[in-house]
Amino acid sequence: MIVCSCNVLTDHDVRTAVAESGDAPRCVNEVYGCLGCSAECGRCARTIKTIIDEAVVGLSAKACSAKACSAEALSVEACLPAQQANEDADH
Repeated sequence: MIVCSCNVLTDHDVRTAVAESGDAPRCVNEVYGCLGCSAECGRCARTIKTIIDEAVVGLSAKACSAKACSAEALSVEACLPAQQANEDADH
């Protein structure tokens, strides 16, 4: 399914970017960077964030099946303070 019509990105593109990156992208802008594009209108940001959350939790569940990992600790929300700091520095 196309999730970003500006860049013609699919949910599969986003999941692949998260899965194939050595240091999994956890912010929407990081996914765009991995895919070689940038956000245009921003309408897709929430959908992409949801896909990242699902993909990161799915990957982490596989990687730490022997450990006790919480979905909350793996959430993209952990990225927001760093992203906000970057945005503040840009302004």
